[in-house]
Amino acid sequence: MSSAIALPPHELSSPNQQTHTIKIANWRITASTHPISNAAECDALQSALGFALPEMTFGGNSLLLEYNASGVGWKYVFDTRGALGAVKGGELGEGDGGVKVGYADAWLKSRTDPGTNLPLPATMAAKPYDWTYTTTYAGHPESPSAPTNIIPWTPADPANPAHIIPMAELTRPDPILFYAEIPLFEDELHDNGSSSLIVRIRVMPTCIFILSRFTLRVDNVLFRTHDTRVYHSFVSTPPLVVRQVSGWAAPYDKVKRQLPDRNDLTPLTDATFVARVLAEMPAQTSQKTGAGTGWRGLGTKLEVAVLEQPAT
Repeated sequence: MSSAIALPPHELSSPNQQTHTIKIANWRITASTHPISNAAECDALQSALGFALPEMTFGGNSLLLEYNASGVGWKYVFDTRGALGAVKGGELGEGDGGVKVGYADAWLKSRTDPGTNLPLPATMAAKPYDWTYTTTYAGHPESPSAPTNIIPWTPADPANPAHIIPMAELTRPDPILFYAEIPLFEDELHDNGSSSLIVRIRVMPTCIFILSRFTLRVDNVLFRTHDTRVYHSFVSTPPLVVRQVSGWAAPYDKVKRQLPDRNDLTPLTDATFVARVLAEMPAQTSQKTGAGTGWRGLGTKLEVAVLEQPAT
């Protein structure tokens, strides 16, 4: 029989229905979940980005991590503007992983001509962009007040056991002190698939874990997943954050062949099922060859950010 895990001191607060915060150890974590952006908010964001927004854009949603200790102030954010800002605007080039299908040009025109349900602002000329909303967004640091406070991501040391994300710890049935699911955007790609980005966080007595997952399905063409996992152990010495960024892709039919029931296509709309199938494929298939688009997001990168340098 396993021993009970002691709950560390922490404070939960919800100043309103859209904002939830936990303070624990040296951390303050705030999840903001708002309704879909209204017309004025969409116009402002579209003007800033230069292309039509996804059908469901949650412009006010975000996850903010704040670390404060020993004079160190570190802030890291996942938000909708950052995610869509990483979508390629303009003509796609090598490495962008462009998906070209027969209806793409007509679909793009329908989304950017004035008079449609989701037009660009009248002052903006229609222009090409990545109609799949593919993004390799992995969150971004909030600009510190002083440049000397910038904490860089550096390659993880494979020989250092602290530079990994311990899946055994994350799969234990530990109490969850704080949980949030934060959608940033979703689009049905004119009924020809789906594109979405959702950020999830859970805080447990021993650690913080975040999964930001972009999922793309273009029917009869391909599947694409881009995951960012962020992990922090409250007992790490020196305090550090581990970030794993991974991208997978495969032709539609290769994923379809993994269905438990060939007559039930429902799992193909389940981002968790798709991610598992892609991750279980040989890396040469899903992280090198992918779906043959040359997408630069394929592969896995493990990095760390050291929040406090050890005393000398």
